[in-house]
Amino acid sequence: MSGDQVGEVAPGVKSAPGAGQAGPEGGAQPKYKRVLLKISGEALMGDQGYGLHPPTVARIAREVKAVHDMGVEISMVIGGGNIFRGLQGSAQGMERTTADYMGMLATVMNALAMQSALESLGVFTRVISAIPMDQVCEPYIRRRAVRHLEKGRVCIFAAGTGNPYFTTDTAATLRASEMSCEVIFKATKVDGVYDKDPARHADAHRYESVSYDDVLGKRLGVMDATAIALARDNNLPIIVFSLDEPGGFRGILAGEGTYTKVGG
Repeated sequence: MSGDQVGEVAPGVKSAPGAGQAGPEGGAQPKYKRVLLKISGEALMGDQGYGLHPPTVARIAREVKAVHDMGVEISMVIGGGNIFRGLQGSAQGMERTTADYMGMLATVMNALAMQSALESLGVFTRVISAIPMDQVCEPYIRRRAVRHLEKGRVCIFAAGTGNPYFTTDTAATLRASEMSCEVIFKATKVDGVYDKDPARHADAHRYESVSYDDVLGKRLGVMDATAIALARDNNLPIIVFSLDEPGGFRGILAGEGTYTKVGG
Protein backbone atom coordinates (compact mmCIF):
# COMPACT_ATOMS: atom_id res chain seq x y z
CA MET A 1 0.00 0.00 0.00
CA SER A 2 1.12 3.56 -0.61
CA GLY A 3 2.77 5.32 2.32
CA ASP A 4 0.48 8.28 1.67
CA GLN A 5 -2.79 6.37 1.50
CA VAL A 6 -5.31 8.02 3.79
CA GLY A 7 -7.30 6.09 6.36
CA GLU A 8 -5.09 2.99 6.58
CA VAL A 9 -5.32 1.61 10.10
CA ALA A 10 -4.23 -1.84 11.21
CA PRO A 11 -7.07 -4.36 11.63
CA GLY A 12 -8.81 -4.13 14.98
CA VAL A 13 -6.87 -1.04 16.10
CA LYS A 14 -8.52 2.29 16.80
CA SER A 15 -6.91 5.65 17.30
CA ALA A 16 -5.39 6.16 20.73
CA PRO A 17 -8.11 7.31 23.16
CA GLY A 18 -8.01 10.56 25.04
CA ALA A 19 -6.76 10.83 28.59
CA GLY A 20 -8.97 9.18 31.17
CA GLN A 21 -10.82 7.03 28.64
CA ALA A 22 -10.70 3.28 28.27
CA GLY A 23 -8.25 1.80 25.77
CA PRO A 24 -9.27 -0.05 22.59
CA GLU A 25 -9.68 -3.31 24.49
CA GLY A 26 -11.66 -1.72 27.31
CA GLY A 27 -8.70 -1.81 29.69
CA ALA A 28 -6.96 0.98 31.56
CA GLN A 29 -5.62 3.94 29.66
CA PRO A 30 -1.91 3.29 28.86
CA LYS A 31 0.59 5.49 30.70
CA TYR A 32 2.06 6.80 27.44
CA LYS A 33 0.54 7.47 24.02
CA ARG A 34 3.70 7.56 21.87
CA VAL A 35 6.83 5.58 22.71
CA LEU A 36 10.06 4.38 21.15
CA LEU A 37 11.26 0.82 21.75
CA LYS A 38 15.02 0.22 21.47
CA ILE A 39 16.10 -3.38 20.95
CA SER A 40 19.63 -4.69 20.49
CA GLY A 41 20.38 -6.82 17.47
CA GLU A 42 21.51 -9.58 19.81
CA ALA A 43 17.95 -9.82 21.14
CA LEU A 44 16.91 -11.28 17.77
CA MET A 45 19.46 -14.13 17.93
CA GLY A 46 17.59 -16.22 20.49
CA ASP A 47 19.91 -19.02 21.62
CA GLN A 48 21.94 -18.84 18.42
CA GLY A 49 25.36 -17.25 18.27
CA TYR A 50 24.68 -15.25 15.13
CA GLY A 51 21.96 -13.96 12.84
CA LEU A 52 18.20 -14.07 13.19
CA HIS A 53 16.10 -16.60 15.10
CA PRO A 54 12.63 -16.40 13.49
CA PRO A 55 10.70 -17.69 16.56
CA THR A 56 12.38 -15.01 18.70
CA VAL A 57 11.57 -12.30 16.15
CA ALA A 58 7.95 -13.53 16.10
CA ARG A 59 7.76 -13.46 19.92
CA ILE A 60 9.02 -9.87 20.07
CA ALA A 61 6.56 -8.92 17.33
CA ARG A 62 3.70 -10.31 19.46
CA GLU A 63 4.89 -8.18 22.39
CA VAL A 64 4.87 -5.09 20.17
CA LYS A 65 1.42 -5.95 18.81
CA ALA A 66 0.02 -6.30 22.34
CA VAL A 67 1.08 -2.71 23.07
CA HIS A 68 -0.08 -1.50 19.66
CA ASP A 69 -3.50 -2.97 20.37
CA MET A 70 -3.73 -0.67 23.41
CA GLY A 71 -3.74 2.30 21.02
CA VAL A 72 -0.11 3.26 21.68
CA GLU A 73 1.86 4.78 18.80
CA ILE A 74 5.13 2.86 18.50
CA SER A 75 8.50 3.66 16.95
CA MET A 76 11.33 1.13 17.03
CA VAL A 77 15.09 1.15 16.61
CA ILE A 78 16.88 -2.19 16.33
CA GLY A 79 20.64 -2.65 16.55
CA GLY A 80 22.69 -4.76 14.17
CA GLY A 81 25.11 -6.56 16.49
CA ASN A 82 23.68 -9.99 15.65
CA ILE A 83 24.98 -9.55 12.08
CA PHE A 84 27.80 -7.00 12.17
CA ARG A 85 29.05 -4.52 14.74
CA GLY A 86 31.09 -1.58 13.47
CA LEU A 87 33.31 -1.30 16.53
CA GLN A 88 34.30 -4.97 16.30
CA GLY A 89 35.17 -4.60 12.64
CA SER A 90 37.24 -1.53 13.45
CA ALA A 91 39.04 -3.38 16.25
CA GLN A 92 40.04 -6.05 13.74
CA GLY A 93 41.72 -3.54 11.47
CA MET A 94 38.83 -2.40 9.24
CA GLU A 95 38.54 1.31 8.54
CA ARG A 96 36.06 2.66 11.12
CA THR A 97 33.77 4.56 8.75
CA THR A 98 33.39 1.54 6.45
CA ALA A 99 32.75 -0.74 9.42
CA ASP A 100 30.06 1.59 10.77
CA TYR A 101 28.28 1.74 7.41
CA MET A 102 28.27 -2.07 7.31
CA GLY A 103 26.71 -2.05 10.77
CA MET A 104 24.01 0.34 9.54
CA LEU A 105 23.14 -2.06 6.72
CA ALA A 106 22.81 -4.84 9.30
CA THR A 107 20.17 -2.79 11.13
CA VAL A 108 18.16 -2.54 7.89
CA MET A 109 18.16 -6.33 7.58
CA ASN A 110 16.86 -6.66 11.16
CA ALA A 111 14.23 -3.97 10.58
CA LEU A 112 12.92 -5.78 7.49
CA ALA A 113 12.70 -9.04 9.45
CA MET A 114 10.70 -7.33 12.21
CA GLN A 115 8.46 -5.63 9.65
CA SER A 116 7.66 -9.03 8.11
CA ALA A 117 6.85 -10.50 11.54
CA LEU A 118 4.60 -7.57 12.51
CA GLU A 119 2.71 -7.49 9.23
CA SER A 120 2.07 -11.24 9.48
CA LEU A 121 0.17 -10.31 12.67
CA GLY A 122 -1.84 -7.62 10.86
CA VAL A 123 0.15 -4.63 12.13
CA PHE A 124 0.92 -2.12 9.37
CA THR A 125 4.61 -1.27 9.56
CA ARG A 126 7.04 1.06 7.81
CA VAL A 127 10.82 0.61 7.71
CA ILE A 128 12.37 4.06 7.42
CA SER A 129 16.08 4.24 6.64
CA ALA A 130 18.52 7.07 7.25
CA ILE A 131 20.39 5.78 4.17
CA PRO A 132 18.16 5.95 1.08
CA MET A 133 17.40 2.55 -0.46
CA ASP A 134 14.05 3.06 -2.11
CA GLN A 135 13.62 -0.50 -3.36
CA VAL A 136 13.30 -1.93 0.16
CA CYS A 137 12.22 0.89 2.51
CA GLU A 138 11.36 4.56 2.82
CA PRO A 139 13.89 7.37 3.25
CA TYR A 140 13.68 9.26 6.52
CA ILE A 141 11.37 12.27 6.28
CA ARG A 142 10.31 13.44 9.72
CA ARG A 143 6.85 14.76 8.86
CA ARG A 144 5.98 11.61 6.91
CA ALA A 145 7.14 9.42 9.80
CA VAL A 146 4.97 11.39 12.24
CA ARG A 147 2.00 10.93 9.92
CA HIS A 148 2.60 7.16 9.85
CA LEU A 149 2.44 7.10 13.64
CA GLU A 150 -0.75 9.15 13.67
CA LYS A 151 -2.33 6.62 11.28
CA GLY A 152 -1.54 3.72 13.61
CA ARG A 153 1.48 2.32 11.80
CA VAL A 154 4.60 1.06 13.58
CA CYS A 155 7.71 2.90 12.36
CA ILE A 156 11.02 1.04 12.46
CA PHE A 157 13.92 3.46 12.06
CA ALA A 158 16.91 1.76 10.43
CA ALA A 159 20.50 2.62 9.48
CA GLY A 160 21.11 4.53 12.70
CA THR A 161 21.54 8.26 12.19
CA GLY A 162 23.06 7.65 8.75
CA ASN A 163 26.44 8.78 10.09
CA PRO A 164 29.47 6.80 11.28
CA TYR A 165 30.70 7.09 14.87
CA PHE A 166 27.12 7.21 16.24
CA THR A 167 25.47 4.17 17.82
CA THR A 168 21.90 2.96 17.46
CA ASP A 169 21.40 4.08 21.09
CA THR A 170 22.06 7.63 19.95
CA ALA A 171 19.83 7.07 16.92
CA ALA A 172 17.04 5.90 19.22
CA THR A 173 17.28 9.01 21.37
CA LEU A 174 17.45 11.27 18.32
CA ARG A 175 14.41 9.68 16.63
CA ALA A 176 12.42 9.64 19.88
CA SER A 177 13.06 13.37 20.25
CA GLU A 178 12.13 14.08 16.62
CA MET A 179 8.93 12.03 16.88
CA SER A 180 7.95 13.76 20.16
CA CYS A 181 7.87 10.41 21.96
CA GLU A 182 7.07 10.58 25.65
CA VAL A 183 9.56 7.90 26.67
CA ILE A 184 12.19 5.46 25.39
CA PHE A 185 11.78 1.79 26.33
CA LYS A 186 15.21 0.18 26.40
CA ALA A 187 14.86 -3.60 26.25
CA THR A 188 17.62 -5.62 27.94
CA LYS A 189 18.17 -9.08 29.38
CA VAL A 190 17.61 -7.85 32.97
CA ASP A 191 14.66 -6.09 34.57
CA GLY A 192 16.28 -2.73 35.15
CA VAL A 193 19.53 -0.93 35.95
CA TYR A 194 21.82 -2.47 38.58
CA ASP A 195 24.86 -1.11 40.38
CA LYS A 196 26.78 -4.23 39.29
CA ASP A 197 26.21 -7.23 37.04
CA PRO A 198 23.35 -9.24 38.64
CA ALA A 199 24.46 -12.38 36.79
CA ARG A 200 27.78 -12.31 38.64
CA HIS A 201 26.90 -10.64 41.94
CA ALA A 202 24.07 -11.90 44.14
CA ASP A 203 24.10 -8.63 46.11
CA ALA A 204 23.55 -6.45 43.03
CA HIS A 205 21.10 -3.65 43.74
CA ARG A 206 18.43 -2.63 41.22
CA TYR A 207 17.57 1.04 41.03
CA GLU A 208 13.89 1.97 40.99
CA SER A 209 14.93 5.25 39.40
CA VAL A 210 18.24 6.89 38.60
CA SER A 211 19.27 10.27 37.23
CA TYR A 212 20.95 10.87 33.91
CA ASP A 213 24.01 12.27 35.69
CA ASP A 214 24.31 9.17 37.88
CA VAL A 215 24.14 6.93 34.82
CA LEU A 216 26.98 8.92 33.27
CA GLY A 217 29.00 9.39 36.45
CA LYS A 218 28.75 5.77 37.61
CA ARG A 219 29.08 4.36 34.09
CA LEU A 220 26.00 2.20 34.56
CA GLY A 221 25.91 1.18 30.92
CA VAL A 222 22.26 1.89 30.18
CA MET A 223 23.09 3.48 26.80
CA ASP A 224 26.19 5.18 25.47
CA ALA A 225 27.11 8.56 26.91
CA THR A 226 26.02 10.53 23.83
CA ALA A 227 22.54 8.99 23.96
CA ILE A 228 22.15 9.67 27.69
CA ALA A 229 23.31 13.28 27.31
CA LEU A 230 20.86 13.84 24.44
CA ALA A 231 18.01 12.35 26.47
CA ARG A 232 18.94 14.58 29.42
CA ASP A 233 19.06 17.70 27.25
CA ASN A 234 15.59 16.92 25.89
CA ASN A 235 14.14 15.75 29.23
CA LEU A 236 13.31 12.38 27.66
CA PRO A 237 12.89 9.57 30.23
CA ILE A 238 14.25 6.08 29.59
CA ILE A 239 12.60 2.95 30.97
CA VAL A 240 14.92 -0.06 31.19
CA PHE A 241 13.13 -3.41 31.35
CA SER A 242 13.46 -7.06 30.36
CA LEU A 243 12.00 -8.06 27.02
CA ASP A 244 12.51 -11.72 28.00
CA GLU A 245 9.65 -11.43 30.49
CA PRO A 246 6.43 -12.28 28.60
CA GLY A 247 4.03 -9.36 28.61
CA GLY A 248 6.58 -7.07 30.23
CA PHE A 249 6.34 -4.31 27.65
CA ARG A 250 2.55 -4.19 27.80
CA GLY A 251 2.53 -4.59 31.59
CA ILE A 252 4.65 -1.48 32.16
CA LEU A 253 2.35 0.59 29.95
CA ALA A 254 -0.57 -0.71 32.01
CA GLY A 255 1.13 0.45 35.22
CA GLU A 256 2.63 -2.88 36.27
CA GLY A 257 5.91 -4.75 35.99
CA THR A 258 9.49 -4.25 37.16
CA TYR A 259 11.77 -1.67 35.58
CA THR A 260 14.13 1.23 36.21
CA LYS A 261 13.28 4.75 35.11
CA VAL A 262 16.15 7.00 34.07
CA GLY A 263 15.35 10.69 34.26
CA GLY A 264 15.81 13.95 36.08
